Amino acid sequence: MDRTTTPHDVPDAEMKVLEALWEMGPATIRQLTDVLYPDGGDASYATVQKLLERLEHKGYVDRDRSTHAHRFFAVTDRDTLVNRLVGQRLRVMAEKLCGGMMAPLLTHLVRAEALTPEERRELRNLIDQLDRKNHARDKRR
Repeated sequence: MDRTTTPHDVPDAEMKVLEALWEMGPATIRQLTDVLYPDGGDASYATVQKLLERLEHKGYVDRDRSTHAHRFFAVTDRDTLVNRLVGQRLRVMAEKLCGGMMAPLLTHLVRAEALTPEERRELRNLIDQLDRKNHARDKRR
């Protein structure tokens, strides 16, 4: 799997595990269970174990096997994962609602939300950067 271009979706339960790992740092299943399910028992432990297995399979979590109780840690930082997932989910939404075209979706998002002056500036800068990049590419052709 190429983790940089093919992000796997992360359901809410898996995201909670990742958030705990980002907050706590490396942790055992028991430590994570105690944080995520303070009143939980064996079923909660098994749930956390399964969520960690899924996240490990997706490449978002790894484990240190050097001790009896394996310690799990996030491989991907929060900002990187959120950026990947937002892009992926927007593409899926554009495909479902707008025939794959991003412009109608983005236009709606910009019009529907009250953007701060800083957010508008960032958006303008991003569009300007993309225009310059496309212009430079077109000149090379």
